[in-house]
Amino acid sequence: MLNVNAYAALGGHMLLLARYIVPVSSPHIENGAVLVKDGRIAAVGAAADLLRDYPNEPQTDFGLAVLMPGLVDAHSHWEYSAFRGLIQDVAYADWKIALTEKEERFNDQDWLDSALLGALETVRAGITTVADITSTGASLHAAKAVGLRGIFYREVGTMEKKEVPRILDEAYQEIEDWRSLAVDGFQYIGIAPEALYKCHPQVFNEIRDYAMDGTPVAVHLAGSQEEYDFIRYGSSLFSVHTTEMQRGYGIDMPPWLATGVSPIRYILNWGLFQVPNLLAIHCVHVDEDDIGFLEQYDVAVAICTRCNAQLGMGIAPVPDLVRAGLRIGLGTDSPAASSTTDLFAEMRMTLLIQRAVHLKSDFMTSAQLVRMATLGAAEALGLADHIGSLDVGKDADIIAVSLQYSSQAPTHDPNSAIVHTVGPDNIMMTMVGGNILYNGDHLHGVDRERVLARAEEMRIKLRD
Repeated sequence: MLNVNAYAALGGHMLLLARYIVPVSSPHIENGAVLVKDGRIAAVGAAADLLRDYPNEPQTDFGLAVLMPGLVDAHSHWEYSAFRGLIQDVAYADWKIALTEKEERFNDQDWLDSALLGALETVRAGITTVADITSTGASLHAAKAVGLRGIFYREVGTMEKKEVPRILDEAYQEIEDWRSLAVDGFQYIGIAPEALYKCHPQVFNEIRDYAMDGTPVAVHLAGSQEEYDFIRYGSSLFSVHTTEMQRGYGIDMPPWLATGVSPIRYILNWGLFQVPNLLAIHCVHVDEDDIGFLEQYDVAVAICTRCNAQLGMGIAPVPDLVRAGLRIGLGTDSPAASSTTDLFAEMRMTLLIQRAVHLKSDFMTSAQLVRMATLGAAEALGLADHIGSLDVGKDADIIAVSLQYSSQAPTHDPNSAIVHTVGPDNIMMTMVGGNILYNGDHLHGVDRERVLARAEEMRIKLRD
């Protein structure tokens, strides 16, 4: 186990050794090593070579383990960590309605502690970077407290056209406030329109104009049949009638009219695809033409297989998205749906479901899924120059994953072992920018016991 005190005393210099090194950007190395200096990766190669070239560097040997880039969660909602397990065995629309009712019971401190709960689980799960959508900013504060890297999107939306200027001005001001709080190089701030059925189209137009400077934008898109039916036909559980009940009658016109097009074409019509840094989340209900538009505008995609399966949303056509050359990452989505912040489970379920659906055609490999959970997700978020692979010069976002108890130990294919046999309990170390955040215990100063106690209080509030 890595001696954290010695590592810190040496100014963050250390030669890390393990049975397997998985750089992701190149083939794996058996009996390899990674040299970390000043928060960056200084060398990667065979252990014998690095031991010869750097004889005076302190060493830590993780043994039968994998050293690999930290996992990158392309879509999360930390704020809902305390909601896990409360709304079960219902489909997406009913789940979303129940979730909206329960979230009204939370106050600012609840949202912050719920996000901290998610951040603590994220560190322990070997995830070093997240793309998190938040309406309160609690996720940003949690990331700073724990030391994680990420993009934090300020969520905004309204169906009332006259309210669009006001709610967007408020969002823009909060974005500036959040940017002043973010640690440079670790936390980035973006904007995310709410679900299509909760936004007047002018919201997308305005965000398009605002984000042309490269501000990250994330949008839930083509995720459920209900959303598809609402956009195309104006009829679903998110129908005009539900909105009328919320707003009252006597309005000049219905708040929603059927568009006759898919969600992808609808968003395209309102200009959001023109922004240079756009992440589309889900992309389950898409056809060949939809995928063509995603390719044309270089829209990145976050796939959230477990959430989609849990809520009966459908299966994203991942091989078709891969064939189109899209930048694709895996996301854990809301803990209120998927229950755990576990990208290993996400890799495993995505691989197995896609193989089952596509049979021998478009047969996906373990290495493809490992890439989607690391470098692929970093590419999708526009961060691949700094993270996502073990390449010299990149930030030292590194995890050590034990294979000591793996059913595939010893293995000749560490990618297969990672996807099929590993979980958060196998994480030996989580390092972000050369800082060790987890080493079998949480090392970042957050009072974990207090957060866990608060989690129980919040669950009682939500349950009752």
